[in-house]
Formats: sequence, C-alpha cells, structure tokens
Amino acid sequence: MNSCARACLCLVVFAALTTLAAEPGVASLDEAIASKRDLWGEAALKQTDGPSYEFFEPLLPPLRYVDAPFHHYPITLSAPGAAVKGRLVSNGSVINALARQPNWRGEAGVPVTFRVGNAREEFGADLRRLDGPKYEAGYLPIVQLRYRQEKATYAEECFASVDPDLLSHGAIFMKFTLAGGEAGLVEAQVEAAAPLRRVGGTLAGADGKSLVAFGSGWEFNPSRNTLTARFVAGGVATLVVFTEPAADAPAKVAATYDEERRLAAEVWTRLLDGGMQLTVAEPRVNDAWRSLVVGSYALLKEDDMRYSAGNQYAKLYEAEGGDAVRALLLYGHAADARRMIVPLMDYTRKGLEFHQGAFKLQLLANYYWVTRDVALLREQRARWQKEVDLLVNGREKESGLFPREKYCGDIDTRVYSLNSNANGWRALRDMAAVLADATELGEVEQAERLKGVAAEFRARVLAALEKSVRRDVDPPFVPIGLFGEEAPYDVIAASRMGSYWNIMSTYVLGSGVFRHDSETATGLIRYVQNRGGRFAGQNRAFPEKSFWMEQSNVNDLYGMRYALTLLERDEADAALVCFYGKLALGMTRDTFIGSEGSCLRPVDEFGRQMYLPPNSAANANFLQQLRYLLVQDLDLDDDGRPETLRLGFATPRRWLVDGAEIKVSGAATAFGEVGFSIRSDLAHGKVEAEVSLPARAPSRTLLRFRLPGGWRVESAAAGDAALGVAADGETVDLTGLSGRAVVHATVKRVTAK
Repeated sequence: MNSCARACLCLVVFAALTTLAAEPGVASLDEAIASKRDLWGEAALKQTDGPSYEFFEPLLPPLRYVDAPFHHYPITLSAPGAAVKGRLVSNGSVINALARQPNWRGEAGVPVTFRVGNAREEFGADLRRLDGPKYEAGYLPIVQLRYRQEKATYAEECFASVDPDLLSHGAIFMKFTLAGGEAGLVEAQVEAAAPLRRVGGTLAGADGKSLVAFGSGWEFNPSRNTLTARFVAGGVATLVVFTEPAADAPAKVAATYDEERRLAAEVWTRLLDGGMQLTVAEPRVNDAWRSLVVGSYALLKEDDMRYSAGNQYAKLYEAEGGDAVRALLLYGHAADARRMIVPLMDYTRKGLEFHQGAFKLQLLANYYWVTRDVALLREQRARWQKEVDLLVNGREKESGLFPREKYCGDIDTRVYSLNSNANGWRALRDMAAVLADATELGEVEQAERLKGVAAEFRARVLAALEKSVRRDVDPPFVPIGLFGEEAPYDVIAASRMGSYWNIMSTYVLGSGVFRHDSETATGLIRYVQNRGGRFAGQNRAFPEKSFWMEQSNVNDLYGMRYALTLLERDEADAALVCFYGKLALGMTRDTFIGSEGSCLRPVDEFGRQMYLPPNSAANANFLQQLRYLLVQDLDLDDDGRPETLRLGFATPRRWLVDGAEIKVSGAATAFGEVGFSIRSDLAHGKVEAEVSLPARAPSRTLLRFRLPGGWRVESAAAGDAALGVAADGETVDLTGLSGRAVVHATVKRVTAK
C-alpha cells in the first residue's frame, strides 16, 4: 500500500473511531472532547462500585505510536541505573532504531532490523498478526512477542544484560524461536555504512569493535550486512546487539543467553523484593506497579533520575525528577533515593531558581520524614542552606514575594508566580519542621526563624492571591500570574497558555498554601472540572502542532498532585477516576509505559500517539497514586509534620469483594514501616485485618474497609477491645494501638430503601 492510500485509509478509520461510544449512555469521543466537563469521568463515577479499568479500557485504542519513522513506541532496555541504554521498537521490528530528528536527539546504537519469512517481512509489520509486547511474569523487563507470517509463528524475546562486563556496552540479548509451523526464516540486518567483518562469532566495523555477536545457526551475508537463521519446528537462534560497540566482546557470548536471562530476572526480582510489597485483587495493578518501579530504574543513569531516555528528555528536571525519586522512596528504596537526591540538589536551570529551590527543599523534607536520616542533612548542608537563603533573602521588600520568574520551563514570560511563591512557602515551612525535629543538627534557632518567616510569607502569598483571584467568573479563577496578569480561560485546553495553567495550577494545589479543604482549593478543583481541564481524570492539554497529528491531548503525568489532593480531601471515587484513567488510557497495554503527553483521537484502530516515551514522572504519577490509595501519612493539622495515618482509605470497592484480599508490607511512612492485610469474607458476614503499626505512633490512625456497595461495618474489635466505627460504616479508629493488631469486623448487607 502506498503512502497516499495508507493516509486515506487512516482518515476513514480515524473518522469512524471518533464517533464510537463504548456502550449506550456513554458519550462519544467527539462529545467528550467537546465538553467542558469530564463526561467519561462522570460516567465512571456512576458505575456500580465506582470507576474501574473495565469501564475505561474499551473507550479508546491503546497508546502505541510516536512521531518517528519507526512509528511504534520504543521500550528502553537497560540494567538498573546503567549509563548505556538500548531500546526495542515495540512491535519487535528493530533494536536501536533511529528517529534522526531534533526531539529524539541523544539516540544511541546502530539499528538492527528483523525480518521474517521468505518475503522478508518486518517483524510486527501487521498488528493483526502480532501478539505482544508483554513482559515475563507480567512485569520483568524480558520482552516477549509472537508474530505470525504465512504458515509460521515466530517468537521473539529480548532483554538488557545486567552482567557488569556487558552492561557498559548496553548489550541486548535476543532470541528467536519458531513457535509454530514446520519451517521459517529470520533475518537480522545491521545498518552500517560499509560491509562488516565477521570475527569469530561477532560482526565488527572498520574500527574492529563488535556491533553484534551471534550464536550457531546464523549465516552472514557481507553484501547486505545480514545474519540469516533458517528454522525447523522448535528451532532457536540467539544474538547479542551492542548499543555501545565492544572492543572485547566474548567470542561465544550469544551462547550464554539462558544464563544471562536467569541473571537478569534474578537482579530485577531482588530489586523489587527489596522494597514495599503489595498485592491487590487486580492482577493488572500488581503487574503495573512492579513494571513502573523497574521502568524507573531503567531510566536511572547512575545516580541521575532522568526524565526519559533516547530523546531530548534524557536529562534531569527538578520537580518531575523529584517526583520520580519520591515514588521510589515511598516504595521502600530509600538507599537508592538518597543517592538520587544529590544530583537534583545540584541541578539548576536559569530563570526558574525559586521554583527549583522550592522543590529541592520539599524533596529533602519528604526524604527526612520517611527515613529520619540526619546524616544526609548534615552532608548536604551547604546545598540546602544555599536554597534556604535564596528563598528567605530573595523576596522583594515591597511585595513580600519572589521577583518575577518564568511562568514555567516552556513559557519564558516573567510573572509574579503563584507557583514559585506557594511552593517556596511550603519549602520553608517544611524545612523549619525538619530542622526542629532533627535536633542533632543544632539548627533549632534557624528552625524557629524559618517557622516565623514561613508564617509571614504565607500571609503575603495569600494576600496577593486574594487581590488576584477573578471572582467575576464561576467558579473563581486562581491565576498563576498574579496581580491581573492572567485572564481566565473559558476552555482551559483550548490554548497553549491554558494548558500550562492547567499544569502549574496542580503544583499550586499540591503546595497546600491554601488548605486542601479550603474554599479556594474547592473552587480551583471545580474550575478545572467545569472548564475543560480534565479528561478521564487526566490533565487536558493543547500542545504545539509540530509533533502531533492533532491537538486534543492530555499531559497525564501532571495530574498527580490533583489526584493526591482529592485523596487528602477524602474524595476516593473522584481520585479513582484519575487512577483508572491513567492505567487504562495513559500508559501502554501490558508494558505500562507512559509519556509526557498523548493524543485522545486514535491514529487508527490499533492505537493513539504518545510523545517521547518512556517517562519517569509518568511512572511516579501512577506509583504515588496507588501508594496513597492504600497508605496515607498526612499532615492534616498543617504544621509541616505528618501526624495522621490512614490505611486502605481509597481502595476500589472491587478489591474487597467476597474472598478477596489486600496485602501491603514494608510500606515506608513518616512514622516508620507499616503493613496490613484485609481479607473479605462477606459470605460469613465478616472482614478481618491484620495491621503492623509503625514504631512512631501517629496522633491518629484509621483503617477503612471500602466494601462493595450495600455492605457496611456493624462493629469492630481488636482482641477484647471494641473499636470505634465512623458514621460512614467503613472507617475504624485504631488510634492508640501499637505493634501487631488483628481487627475483626462484623459486616452486614444493607437493603436500600
């Protein structure tokens, strides 16, 4: 099919897809995009027992395509924290494909393209005949695909070596198997400007460095730089692609495939086992969190938590990188998070100094409350003191605010920024609480001084905000550019500036400069909900046209603070719209890869477009949401020091259907490690929870049983002690208990009147 015919076909398919609705009563895609309200999110809230993956999943094809000649999204292949990273085009067609365009700068490796059958069809060319990509066990980064071509079915598997002698070369191990049919052929073509030389079991360039190593069964054709394997049923062929050419490639490295595979699985499993463990009654969620922890370590470059890999985003960003580090911290990887904090403390970007200083200090404070690691505060004193001094002394005397700063990283317009000021206040308030707690540092006097500065600063920020809020619109408009320099957006995602307001307002909401339950917070949330700011719970966006087929988009990773604020407000089902919208529509199927932004309208029946995947902050978005569905350590009295622990507070009701179980262990919190399990036995009118309470007692500890609709807790006890049950019929007060507590709850089905 030529390019014109393909384009016409795509337009026909595209037009048909945009009018589809998943079921009667659910708005079509066109209707949902055109609405100022989140029609799909609202419909999800009306489902029995609330939002679910099953509701959102059929509404749109999955994320699949990128703006590169290889078209299909790439999967980063890397050992944990490796400096050299390879990648697989996700339909299995190429290792280390090159986009050769500015936004994909930083690509590495020589492309190796795979073709199958006598026709030499690219692996995965026809998505109707492709199964995958999928991960080993659902989450380990051993990628598996199957492709049917003529009468043969080819299985492809690949992974990045974790062997210290090979990971510096970004060695990618590949295995092809004839999984069906009597005979078959696989061809691997190495893209090189000149014929390669066969040196034993490797192919080397003119410099003598190996690009590929191969096992037995491959035939080399120097005129085309191809390796060809001819199969009979069950036949296997292995090869290794070196992303960084190797001068000393072992002669028979491809023959070590099975051992390398075992080692890779072992290393990744050990990494996951070293952190928090959680299991819920939804296998897809269990696979997702594990995959996203793995995916974040794959984007880590030594100690740098990179935003992405193989493109222009393969670098540090302060707030986004901090979110990714905090996610790993919350999932029990404190020692690694400690190392990742240091490069972020050194990071700088001109024109955003106050924004950066605020998020550096907030990350450090978050780390301290989870670890109580005074040693890091001592080691990093010069760095954090520099940022404290900037935030304290950098304010203008007349306004009491920071001087004008860039609206955000992509908008150079200088404004009195509500984001920078709100988060700068939060940073000073939080550091005051940290220094007061970490008495070994001897910074009690500075803690008191910062506490006073923060209180005065907050008053100045809120006074400036009061002068700037536009109350002539309903809901009121909270601007980022203060003092009348930003007008309300009738439809938030109808303009580029509206889209950036949508991002930056979530940072303000998350700062807590106005409380999560305040009138201002409620108004801001209503504004985004009623002015086109959300789609299936995700941040809507209007991006630059140059990289996109069309402009009905979402920037889903920036919805995290919005979702976390909903959880703090105890709006569980509204938060679950964000959670399941992200899981179903904001990451790839089975490989759980997210990006900075994605299209809502499909490219074709198989998928939608995404921008520069993978993305560590997109990983953090889901990981932090899931953690806070289950475990919430909160500062509800607004003094900078967490005092409330809420367990199971926002879990989907389907997770506690009869016979289901939720298990969490090793959850890092501000009070110490926490664990709990909840077993549902509705058939016998009971639910049981076993809770491992933290070493440092919270002021208040609550456990919630979010049972399926119609069920409520009648009574609860821990041993002989009766426990208080809230009027909601699902929240049990554990305050005062310590150590291990077994909670028995009697539950009853309530007939609706």
